[in-house]
Amino acid sequence: MNQNLHLITVGVRDFEKSYKFYTETLGWKPSSASQDDVAFFQTSGVVFAIYPREKLAEDALVSPEGSGFSGFTLAYNAKSESEVDEIVTDLKSKGVKIIKEPQKVFWGGYSSYFTDPDDYRWEVAYNPFFEFDENGNLKLE
Repeated sequence: MNQNLHLITVGVRDFEKSYKFYTETLGWKPSSASQDDVAFFQTSGVVFAIYPREKLAEDALVSPEGSGFSGFTLAYNAKSESEVDEIVTDLKSKGVKIIKEPQKVFWGGYSSYFTDPDDYRWEVAYNPFFEFDENGNLKLE
């Protein structure tokens, strides 16, 4: 298998609520490929999708029940500490639940965490060791 990641889909409990969160609160533009019960968002290099949790579980042949930490986070990498602060301030003004205020972190960066309506953890981080290419994609090497 090639070392590529093309699509991340998260199962959501209330599709309309999540759709409004991503389109109105975060300001993301859905793709024209979106349909009644699935929304696709083209990000830099990876497509992000939301889909009803029960349907996603059915497709994966697992139970839709689950609780606690899911074992993964999603992340937006900012280009400065001040960008992290600006994003978190904006999210707070929109009533988004901030679970970790922006702060210096052990690995040398600066980060904060917020949750979407389904409690998926999003990190907003500045990593001084990361670079971006001309298209805004992380460039590790």
